[in-house]
Amino acid sequence: MKHWDLFLAPYKQAIEELKIKLKGMRSQFEMDSTHSPIEFVTGRVKPIASILDKANQKGIPLDKLESEMQDIAGVRMMCQFVDDIKRVVELLRQRNDFEIVEERDYISHKKASGYRSYHVVIRYPVQTIKGEKKILAEIQIRTLAMNFWATVEHSLNYKYKGQFPEDIQMRLQRAAEAAFRLDEEMSLIRGEIQDAQAFFTRKKEKQQKGEN
Repeated sequence: MKHWDLFLAPYKQAIEELKIKLKGMRSQFEMDSTHSPIEFVTGRVKPIASILDKANQKGIPLDKLESEMQDIAGVRMMCQFVDDIKRVVELLRQRNDFEIVEERDYISHKKASGYRSYHVVIRYPVQTIKGEKKILAEIQIRTLAMNFWATVEHSLNYKYKGQFPEDIQMRLQRAAEAAFRLDEEMSLIRGEIQDAQAFFTRKKEKQQKGEN
């Protein structure tokens, strides 16, 4: 494909806009002095080499990338607790600045590798000098523990090109279950954690007022 910069420009614009909008949701919770289900938001446009690799693996023609590759633009929303993921998904469903095309629940139905996350594929309108262009983007919502596991698994997958040694595969699956158990334990003491965080926030605000 020629002119990759031109092709990827709307995806880069979409990522920047989505990060601002979704981070804004977190700020609104903070201003309302209520628990934010969103811990932080990151985003990226898939590197050209990764796009070509995936297109080759999935048999996607390069002239069909816009319609058949859903994660060229990717956003991750991190949550403290598993229940927060459900809240974030509901918030996304209520928005009218993009259209939800597909949802995939890898938390209730984990992948064989142990991967857990909730994926929301959206069609997002990008405003360009030539008019509106709608592109596909994928939003992944997961806990911090799920994200740690997924990041490690992704690095190992790149190293072994998807062909994990049996002992590594077994340890990854054990680690995935350990991460999920951590999420479950944290959910059981959620109230205590949130009370402690609220106490710390109030204390910090008092200190800042005293300094002023």
